[in-house]
Amino acid sequence: MSLSTQQADNDSQYLMVAKLDNARHVSTILKAIHFKDTATIFASPMGLKVTTEDAKCVQANAFIQEAIFHEFTIKEEQIIFKINLTVLLECLTIFGNSSVPGVTTSLKMCYAGYGQPLLLILEEDSVVTDCSIKTLEPDEVLDFDFCSTNVINKIIMKSECLKEVFSELDMTSEILQILMSPDAPYFQLSTFGNSGSTQSDFSKESDMVESFQCTKTQTNRYKISLLKPTVKALGLSTRISIRTDNRGFLSLQYMIKNEDNQVCFVEFYCAPDEELDDEPGH
Repeated sequence: MSLSTQQADNDSQYLMVAKLDNARHVSTILKAIHFKDTATIFASPMGLKVTTEDAKCVQANAFIQEAIFHEFTIKEEQIIFKINLTVLLECLTIFGNSSVPGVTTSLKMCYAGYGQPLLLILEEDSVVTDCSIKTLEPDEVLDFDFCSTNVINKIIMKSECLKEVFSELDMTSEILQILMSPDAPYFQLSTFGNSGSTQSDFSKESDMVESFQCTKTQTNRYKISLLKPTVKALGLSTRISIRTDNRGFLSLQYMIKNEDNQVCFVEFYCAPDEELDDEPGH
């Protein structure tokens, strides 16, 4: 029996088998949502969605499309399990994070079903490492009910212009205020810290703004502590879509390209700070 036939026979015991030539394509995206130790993985014929949440106020989703893998086999419509994301990332980067030209770590992921571990087989320079990660009973994830038909305002920007702004946010401020409006100042970010208030304005005519669809003036406040995890994704992305719905919920969708120019998306949902109504002038 040939080696390839043996491998096919071995793979048949699994509900999901995913292979790719560069494990960094997965680890980079997962690092962008790594602000909690555990994550819920949803596998479907479309690929993987990995979800992390905090305080029932913020949720991050990493979408790793089936096309990213050079082989992706799944025997069910959907597979769901929870996993320790910290451990998964440690395994994916077990050979280090070196970006030596021409040297990559290949990855094979296998999952046999409910209660079974997630198996990883990583290979670099003919050195093979096997990892077995315990899977957990998945919790019910939050449904932010963020529906595109309820979106009031949407702006698509180049990420580079927001990277500097976010890196200079006054972290003594507990909240970030976001104003989006069809009229000037169009898009404004404000903080209110110990040294006073700061604000950054962006015109809809800016070269950094690729799409501006604002139908109503909205001013919403969000806890900076909840938005901090989004900075990782911002640093990796080339484009960002900023949307708010009629309840003031915020969606930040980041477009991230890997070394092979393949595109993945990371999306954050954040609930508004309910204290806004109590603020003077609101």
